[in-house]
Amino acid sequence: MKVYGADICIDCRNLKHILKLRKLNLEYIDIIADTTSLKEFLMIRDKEDIFKACRDQGGIGIPCFVDDDRMTLDIDEAFSWIGQPPVRDEEILETRD
Repeated sequence: MKVYGADICIDCRNLKHILKLRKLNLEYIDIIADTTSLKEFLMIRDKEDIFKACRDQGGIGIPCFVDDDRMTLDIDEAFSWIGQPPVRDEEILETRD
């Protein structure tokens, strides 16, 4: 599974923390690491319907999980694809004020 994200995003930082806790090795693509990664993500974001609300609200749409023909912005849904339980509150490193 690929995960598009960026360390400037609290949800992405929490995801990376959870992946480390659970010892999961997903293909994490940092969209701000280089222009190739950003362009790859933008090509997906600009055409997929699941990003409509994000685009309309001026959001980015990360973390974004892609597995074969499936795509989601929901970590619990993505984890279900690989047989993982939903995220537990104690796994969250950072919260919004």
